Amino acid sequence: MADIPPASALSGPSPETTEDRLLDGAILLRQSAQGYRAGLDAALLAAACDVGADDRVLEAGCGPGAALLAAAVRRVDAGFTGVERDPAAAALARANVAANRLSDRVQILEADIGQPFSRLGLKPFDAVMANPPFFDDPGALRAPRAAKTEAWMAEGGLAAWTGFLTKAVREGGTITLIHRADRLADILALLAPKSGSVQIRPIHPRADAPAKRVLVRAVKTGKAPLRLLPALVLHPAQGAKHTAETEAILRGRAALQWL
Repeated sequence: MADIPPASALSGPSPETTEDRLLDGAILLRQSAQGYRAGLDAALLAAACDVGADDRVLEAGCGPGAALLAAAVRRVDAGFTGVERDPAAAALARANVAANRLSDRVQILEADIGQPFSRLGLKPFDAVMANPPFFDDPGALRAPRAAKTEAWMAEGGLAAWTGFLTKAVREGGTITLIHRADRLADILALLAPKSGSVQIRPIHPRADAPAKRVLVRAVKTGKAPLRLLPALVLHPAQGAKHTAETEAILRGRAALQWL
């Protein structure tokens, strides 16, 4: 785990931003006070990034960099690239990369995943990951506030995100997504033409509640059969805020393993 950056690494929060700590304080994150804010989904996506030494990893729609930075701190031998179309979020991400002293391994590109990956002028990555916006239909969602609409609404739909990720990863490379559990069938159908060796980890709010999220990992051109892995339960029935497994993941003491 990287050294904890000092609070002075950023110039201080403004009325539009807050400063938060992730991974038990190992990451200093400035993020929008009113727009998208990193939560459990970003932490779980980072914990599911299982790349090896010298691998190149891309996150599509990295926002201010929560998942990207957490993955970089967890995987100290890999290089990371974040793609973000919102200029304000991309600027925050760059500031966060510098504040956490990760500029040698993490870069931020301002680009739209709705455009072809080839326009970035980069060779395909060893691994790609994303937490795509959860909704495609503007009529299905009344966003909490206008500043959050872009983070919640997938322009071009989930197909645009899976299409970009599939082009951005090399053959034999991995695609990792976290999304709504009720979109699992759509995710599998969209990945199927180019990817296989799919593994699915359901995420349940409580042991007796249906899964609300799924982590999906696929291999481009993979041929292995689909595997349904043991579920992660986030909250105990009573007592602590998180289960012991979830707490260890949030503090950076454990990762989400794939087979």
